[in-house]
Amino acid sequence: MRRREFITLLGGVAAVWPIACAQQAEKVARIGFLGATFASSWASRIEAFESGLRDLGYVQGKNILIESRWAEEQYDQLPALAAELVRLKVDVLLTHGTPGTLAAKRATTDIPIVFLYSGDAVAAGLVASLSRPGGNITGSTYFLPQLMAKRLELLKEAMPHITRVAILVKPDNPLFKSTLPVLEIAANSLKIELQQFGAHSPSEFEVAFLAMAKSHIDAIVFQEDAVFLGNLRAIADLAARQSLPFAGSSEFAEAGALIGYGVDFLELCRRAAVFVDKIVRGAKPADVPVEQATKFETVLNIRAAKLLGVTIPTSILLRADRVIE
Repeated sequence: MRRREFITLLGGVAAVWPIACAQQAEKVARIGFLGATFASSWASRIEAFESGLRDLGYVQGKNILIESRWAEEQYDQLPALAAELVRLKVDVLLTHGTPGTLAAKRATTDIPIVFLYSGDAVAAGLVASLSRPGGNITGSTYFLPQLMAKRLELLKEAMPHITRVAILVKPDNPLFKSTLPVLEIAANSLKIELQQFGAHSPSEFEVAFLAMAKSHIDAIVFQEDAVFLGNLRAIADLAARQSLPFAGSSEFAEAGALIGYGVDFLELCRRAAVFVDKIVRGAKPADVPVEQATKFETVLNIRAAKLLGVTIPTSILLRADRVIE
């Protein structure tokens, strides 16, 4: 090749190279987020997820774009919102909990789905197994039924006299069906009568608590649900009005529950960014194992105990990770 031709060719490559790099840099991953509740009540968890993305080099509007749809506590809207995100042809469909993940699963078998967390991914039928999820779904799980049983045990240890405990359920959350049998086994071993009360929305909370009072309930155990977690203050106020001690996740304890026991949801939300990154880089959800939560904490609310006239045994205090004075 002659020198002049070589220089011309080299100049052409030099001209094309910046264009090719620019085209590569402009590639934006589109994430569709399906939320079961309100954006305002989920601000800290979304920030945790976005923080995880930033740690991996993603910048909103630059190399990643998040399209969000919120059901605002109306679970019957989840299928339509999931379908809407599918029509946008997002690269990854991100959601949380059993109702949201089931809606996403029914909406597409092609678009990869990542759930921030699920109370029991296998029992809910979200994945075939933890090691090999199969299909187009993966994420983090934390085996809620066992956590619920532990909350009941902690309540009984703190207040040995209790014999009637309520569980407030949201009937349209499918995970309650797998949780109740495990909780009933624990209740029987503790000689506790378990009674179920339902509430579809915050407008039904007060009716449920009045029914608990009429049934002479001694305490309440709460299960994670987006609607419950989004209305912790209202729940705590109603429980205080009826002088009912209750147990739930650590967030419940921060809102006024006597006992909190559960996983670090913010950490799970941050961890979801790793799943999204793997999929954006070409991994298939079927080959990305579902991760089990490994960090659990016990939180005691001494302020709530004093208001209820409950003396928390030293045995529990010594095991607590955090104490709210």
